[in-house]
Amino acid sequence: MSDGRQPCHCVLDHDYGDRDRLDNFLLRTIVHITQYGWSVVLVQPEEDVPGWAYTLGLWHSHRAPELAMFGGDVYEMEESLNALGRQAAAGTPPADGERRADAARGEPAAFRLVDTRWYEPMFPGAVEFYRRPPLPMLQVVWPDDQGLFLWQPGTALPYRRSQPWLWLSPTQHPRGIWTRRL
Repeated sequence: MSDGRQPCHCVLDHDYGDRDRLDNFLLRTIVHITQYGWSVVLVQPEEDVPGWAYTLGLWHSHRAPELAMFGGDVYEMEESLNALGRQAAAGTPPADGERRADAARGEPAAFRLVDTRWYEPMFPGAVEFYRRPPLPMLQVVWPDDQGLFLWQPGTALPYRRSQPWLWLSPTQHPRGIWTRRL
């Protein structure tokens, strides 16, 4: 019988016939999700591409959107995502278009729904874990030193390039370091 929640198609809820071949990444992720309710994946910076971090398991455990942050220190982003994960687990997940004054390490953040065409290049672990929709993902966007967000007038070009604009389709996104993975 259904509990009224939207379905989850992850490898914990469905046997896709490959459980004996899951890689170490997925096995470790499953342990984290089983113990804590979610896991945070860290993508270390490479050359001129900043690092990023994203959650796995918030949808499975709490039917809350997965979260992703870009352009900061990966360990600080992990701390922020874990704090937001605890809020989601407590029943207050962020929503698309929402702004929170103390979302990221006591700093403000805005939340934007990620276009699904970014999932494969930016969140391959999420695709591997969930296998198919639904998989809501929100980008956690941090403001510049003046409190302005990427899309607001008055922001400097280096700041606008420090985080991807994943709510845009890849074809609408400005060319640069974030579109190289496409």
